[in-house]
Amino acid sequence: MPKMKTHSSSKKRFRLSGTGKVMRRRANRQHYFEHKPTTRTRRLANEVEMAPADAKKIKRLLGK
Repeated sequence: MPKMKTHSSSKKRFRLSGTGKVMRRRANRQHYFEHKPTTRTRRLANEVEMAPADAKKIKRLLGK
């Protein structure tokens, strides 16, 4: 049986926390910050846990 390869784009976008949760970054945090309120950009700065339905798929792509 060949080894399972990690999905390269997924490993750049997602990470596993110490307890095994799939963490992702929030959207709308790339550019045009001068048009967005500072409160919004601060809120979007934190990572958030992936939805359980999607987390199962992402774990498989990460080879877990």
